[in-house]
Amino acid sequence: MAHDQESPAPDPRHESDGVEPTPHLERRGSAFLNFFSSFMGSKNPLAKAADRHQHTVWLFDNTAYQPVVEGDNSPSSSWQAEVVACIFEKNGRKDAGKWIAAIADHIGLDGEMGRDKDAHERIKQRVQPFLDQVSPSKTLTLEAKVDGALQTHPIGPSDRNGIISQIIDLGVGGVQDGTVFSPHIHGFKLPAAKAETRFAAPEGWMVISDIDDTIKRTMTMETTGILRTTFAEEPVPIAGMPEFYRHVQDELNPAWFYLSASPYNLYPFLHSFLHEHYALGTLILRDYSWMDVGGFIRSFTEKTQEYKVDRMEKIHQWFPLRRVLCIGDSTQKDPEAYAEIYQRYPGWIHAIAIRKVTNVSNMEEKNKPERFEEAFKDVPSDVWTVFEDPIELYDFVDGLGMEDQDF
Repeated sequence: MAHDQESPAPDPRHESDGVEPTPHLERRGSAFLNFFSSFMGSKNPLAKAADRHQHTVWLFDNTAYQPVVEGDNSPSSSWQAEVVACIFEKNGRKDAGKWIAAIADHIGLDGEMGRDKDAHERIKQRVQPFLDQVSPSKTLTLEAKVDGALQTHPIGPSDRNGIISQIIDLGVGGVQDGTVFSPHIHGFKLPAAKAETRFAAPEGWMVISDIDDTIKRTMTMETTGILRTTFAEEPVPIAGMPEFYRHVQDELNPAWFYLSASPYNLYPFLHSFLHEHYALGTLILRDYSWMDVGGFIRSFTEKTQEYKVDRMEKIHQWFPLRRVLCIGDSTQKDPEAYAEIYQRYPGWIHAIAIRKVTNVSNMEEKNKPERFEEAFKDVPSDVWTVFEDPIELYDFVDGLGMEDQDF
């Protein structure tokens, strides 16, 4: 997970409502110092180890790769992986009531909340990670048993968003493609502080998939739709997509990357959804700190093309020899982002499939054939396709599988 280059905005999670006791002021002073020292990066002299009594840690699933030597395309015998961890303060802000009420009001549930206890509880659980105070300038210790040997890796310090994003060298050879190990953060509560690392060989297939309105119903063209499907409802997969992704797995046996503009605070929610309905892989989310409902909505819609191209640049650095199938939808900038990365790395993107979203309003312009023709004007017509029902894609993917006969 790379970091969005945006100036930090004042965070209402850190605001005070009146006069507070001196110990709390001292904690605020310490948080202030940690925040600004976090800009010092790995050389931060004020960084301290996170404390399991004071902090909560999330460790993200990732994919290990073998670095490819530039020029001769020969892979290293050792493995590396990007470790992503998020650190929050425990016993932080608990007044979720007004946030629940604000979301309920936006989606028209304010009058029903007293009766719909399940919706109330879902909103409460999913909004809490946005209210918990992040913890900058903290370090962690990653432990991983790889190929029978226990490894220990110091990671951090966390940045201003409480995130650690660091490449570690696993330094082992002979691990088979598709092998899965389970690293964890030493001393912290599982399962949140435990992840899965999937080893992916330099060559083969890869899928880079969007989530919202590609494989999960989100209604990103409607503010109320985003809030309702994200916070109040049980997540619903797009009809036919779980079955289609299983077909892709059987046909191509790819490494999976799920690239979403959703904020990282939704990791547990989205990870659980993927675990239930789709092939497991690496979930890449936006380092976006939600300040209010409007800021949350903007995280889904602002600069999504630039964000996704940046993240695909990173994936290309890890797997320049893989053949890539990109799957997205028409609500935002997936066609333009995939076309841009196709032009940057000719031969890397082998296929692009865009779901034409028709079940939400205001999609007429985005679904016009001219939009797709303009976006893919420099992409061969046999590389990209637009579909409404995933059943249309089976032959498309079967054709990709035939490429393996040429390798």
